[in-house]
Amino acid sequence: MTDTYIDPSRANFEAFKDLPRDEPIHMLNLLLYREEAEYPEGHENAGKGWSGRRAYEEYGKTSGPIFRRVGGEIVWRGAFQTVVTGPEAMRWHDGFVAQYPNSGAFFEMIKDADYQKAVVNRTAALADSRLVRFKPGTAGEGF
Repeated sequence: MTDTYIDPSRANFEAFKDLPRDEPIHMLNLLLYREEAEYPEGHENAGKGWSGRRAYEEYGKTSGPIFRRVGGEIVWRGAFQTVVTGPEAMRWHDGFVAQYPNSGAFFEMIKDADYQKAVVNRTAALADSRLVRFKPGTAGEGF
């Protein structure tokens, strides 16, 4: 078992694939950036001295058009401040919720050849992350 997560485990991805594919989904993203991005040797961005945050910005720039093409949109974004309930040592730099019209759109995005080139920036950028699928509920008063 690992304490950090960049990519989904086989079991988690299979569980994701087994859920309904024809309904909207929200994906909670929690991000902890590396101090310095770690690109594979020979990658065009290797050796540029980018921070993890800068590498993630590149990921957003290069994957954003694909994300939007499949119908994705960011419905919430925030910068981490503190943990109220949970491990005191838990920390994130940023978080956001991405909405997709359905999980098929998510699969279309991650299978796209240009996305697969762009995701190298995400991997280089992150020291740790969480990606959690939710079924959207109704916003409004109450809990």
